[in-house]
Amino acid sequence: MKLKSLLLRYYPPGIMLEYEKGGELKTKSIDLLELSPSTDVNTLVGEIQKVEPLITASRTKQVRLLVQRLQEKLRQHCDHNFYLFKQVALFYHKHEPCNCSDPVISHVLRAHILPLTNVALNKAGSCFITGSYDRTCKVWDTASGEELHTLEGHRNVVYAIAFNNPYGDKIATGSFDKTCKLWSAETGKCYHTFRGHTAEIVCLSFNPQSTVVATGSMDTTAKLWDIQSGEEVVTLTGHLAEIISLSFDTSGDRIITGSFDHTVVVWDASTGRKVHTLIGHCAEISSALFSWDCSLILTGSMDKTCMLWDATSGKCVATLTGHDDEILDSCFDYTGKLIATASADGTARVYNATTRKCITKLEGHEGEISKISFNPQGNRLLTGSSDKTARIWDVQTGQCLQVLEGHTDEIFSCAFNYKGNIVITGSKDNSCRIWR
Repeated sequence: MKLKSLLLRYYPPGIMLEYEKGGELKTKSIDLLELSPSTDVNTLVGEIQKVEPLITASRTKQVRLLVQRLQEKLRQHCDHNFYLFKQVALFYHKHEPCNCSDPVISHVLRAHILPLTNVALNKAGSCFITGSYDRTCKVWDTASGEELHTLEGHRNVVYAIAFNNPYGDKIATGSFDKTCKLWSAETGKCYHTFRGHTAEIVCLSFNPQSTVVATGSMDTTAKLWDIQSGEEVVTLTGHLAEIISLSFDTSGDRIITGSFDHTVVVWDASTGRKVHTLIGHCAEISSALFSWDCSLILTGSMDKTCMLWDATSGKCVATLTGHDDEILDSCFDYTGKLIATASADGTARVYNATTRKCITKLEGHEGEISKISFNPQGNRLLTGSSDKTARIWDVQTGQCLQVLEGHTDEIFSCAFNYKGNIVITGSKDNSCRIWR
């Protein structure tokens, strides 16, 4: 093996190694999830060299500089306010200027002729996509608000959409027409149409290597598709009701599916073999995902609880309680140290993933919270609610730092970009807003 280059990964902190083996270029990562501004750099570099043979003595200085750059990034806490930068209205007839009072001028553009189903940013936040009941997906430039491409070809609602982040050069769209399509984000060309499901596709995800896209359907199965060939790799069968959530681990070796049958299943992504069935919830699953280091699985349910599972054994290690109504969304921070939950009771909670204790309760929304996510730095939370607002919160204190107002109907989607300096919100008022 020959090391070719070292690259930084800021969120979560780590170093990416590009190396040559047998004439083939490969990558691996050194995760530094415990890194802090006070970490002794020389000691850490020594520990890395003990376990990673590619980091030879000649690379010591370079690795030391990379770790110091990561530490400097950790010192830069995200604490700025967000202001409306662009608004894209999605009803054909809504073309009047925006009368909102935000301090940055916005533009309202004509776009989809029927309501919005989903929105998603690429890693950089330079462009975003919208899915719609009008059977199309549109690609937008974030800075100008201009429509770049209209992805046409589905014969029913385009419901699930995703970029192949971190690359961002491909888009997958899942439709009620039972197919998934793969597109070029740069040209809008359709590469493949994946056919095989017998009911609506309601969720999808790329694996981290962007070699496979997974689709979950109301036909109770999930399917994995090869991006290059367009062929079906494997079908995951075993659930008794629709699959509404699926997620790969960070290695791409395993995938989890959450279903309305109250269970979550862990699968081997290459063979389709069922590894574990996580049984314990007594109502429909709303979310299911791995922690970054793949040691834990977090599941949220309509039974008002989240459950934490050991990913190796499949055993439940904790049940997170406290909410008075259904859990609608849940997530880890980038390092896997914190857990956030959002509920129909109008509150969100933050838990310590190690102690499983509730750190703080986020109160202020006047309606159910359907989406929650950490910023990449892990010190802020973003929530979207049926009260027509999104909110930015301090993770440790639970204080609401900012209310993002202006939508005239429920917010059903919201997310940070990779740097944490852009927020996108999608609403049932058929507009999406970009905040900087």
